[in-house]
Amino acid sequence: MGKKAKQQPSEQDRYKPSVLLNDVSGVTGSSSRLDRKLYAKELARLQVELVKMQYWVKATGFRLMVLFEGRDAAGKGGTIKRITEPLNPRGCRVVALGTPSDQQRSQWYFQRYVEHFPSAGEIVLFDRSWYNRAGVERVMGFCSEAELREFEQSCPEFERMLVRSGIVLLKYWFSVSDAEQEARFQARIDDPARRWKLSPMDLESRDRWVEFSRAKDDMFAHTNIPEAPWFTVEADDKRRARLNCIRHLLSKVPYEDMTPPALKLPARRKAKGYERPPINEQFFVPDAYP
Repeated sequence: MGKKAKQQPSEQDRYKPSVLLNDVSGVTGSSSRLDRKLYAKELARLQVELVKMQYWVKATGFRLMVLFEGRDAAGKGGTIKRITEPLNPRGCRVVALGTPSDQQRSQWYFQRYVEHFPSAGEIVLFDRSWYNRAGVERVMGFCSEAELREFEQSCPEFERMLVRSGIVLLKYWFSVSDAEQEARFQARIDDPARRWKLSPMDLESRDRWVEFSRAKDDMFAHTNIPEAPWFTVEADDKRRARLNCIRHLLSKVPYEDMTPPALKLPARRKAKGYERPPINEQFFVPDAYP
């Protein structure tokens, strides 16, 4: 089998932050699982960079929107969690919309997503997005053929409009093998704390692997545009996928380190004229772990 054609850089490829991103041995190009210690060390480093990026985004009024798509259990949620962990939630939001209401079904298809778009200085991460129409709605028969064709035509126009307005739009597809997805489904079934992550719809989509593959290929063919290209994340190794995605995201934002200087704690003033009420007049949570 011949080598894959090298993807041409988009307009946003011109922007590279200054620190990042020397290659890290062991992060890419291996079929084995990434070492846990290397993962933890590199994740901590990248999360510091995410904080620097957010300071810059807020200071400059930058608007960043990131879409996470992929099969069930591909690792989208875990990556989003590692991105948002260190960030100030006042400037970074995760949008994960449920099934549209009857009213929303009667609206312009993109309408319920638009209200969640970033304002100046905000980062918005979509855990699934308007691409539901090209994926699950298409495969499960929740939209008509005419609605699908309208989406394929209007989506690129819609995204070009967003980019022209100044929003930086990144689209990630998390690619997972059928064997790895099967293992993750079983792990969710076996873990009571994670069982909620597996729905009857997930099991239904499991039986339509080929249909979803064809839908994804068709989606890419219609919506992989220069202004907002698709970036595929190889996701069989969760640790490697998270690091690769975060590094790539950081490389697409032309941020500079605008971290404010550390605050200096003054000497604490002594409290005067205050006595704490008697402890027996208050209710305390029992200490169950002496």
